[in-house]
Amino acid sequence: MQTISKHSKETIIYPDSDGKPMADNTEQFKWIVLIKEGLEAMYSKNPDVFVAGDLLWYPVEGKPQIRKAPDVMVAFGRPKGYRGSYKQWEENNIPPQVVFEINSPSNTPAEMSQKLVFYQNYGVQEYYFYDPDTNKLLIWVREGEHFKEIENTNDWQSPLMGIRFVLDENTMHIYRPTGERFASYTEMNDFLTEAEIKIQKMQEEKNLLAQKLKELGINPDDILRKA
Repeated sequence: MQTISKHSKETIIYPDSDGKPMADNTEQFKWIVLIKEGLEAMYSKNPDVFVAGDLLWYPVEGKPQIRKAPDVMVAFGRPKGYRGSYKQWEENNIPPQVVFEINSPSNTPAEMSQKLVFYQNYGVQEYYFYDPDTNKLLIWVREGEHFKEIENTNDWQSPLMGIRFVLDENTMHIYRPTGERFASYTEMNDFLTEAEIKIQKMQEEKNLLAQKLKELGINPDDILRKA
């Protein structure tokens, strides 16, 4: 006779929030948004690249206490779309291959060491740590089971993403493989505004030229057809 257990399996909860703020200050938040949105834009046409910011990652089913929320993560081979958290066993067991952390005053050396070990142990291929206050970029890439720290990070190009990191005296710049720099929404808006002004001026000059040609008895459309 089959015995039915009286004890039901306990429901395991994987919270979508760890209660910690996304950023401690405007500078940290600026960099998180810049990197996350820059990567989103770069992979906008690729349906199988998932990019997220401040999303809890659970690498082990049944152990919700094992988790981290990278400032930015990139998972290749996973579809875009809504997630309350990144449960790796529901993602074909694919870990985020790239993570970014932006330093803030509240980060302790012990906390950052724990993150480094966590990302190494759970399959991250490239780990980027940037401190905006000191303009220092640290990079680790996977070699076998362990991370190798990159000695010279200036003008470094990511093996997985192809993006390039350039440090000048004051800040860091990130460039797409095609050469375009990651830009904030404000910078892009300013660029579009400048482009619109230039186009408007060109149209005004074109209209002025057409008017002068008409005054000389020349049909501008005839010139365009001959051209």
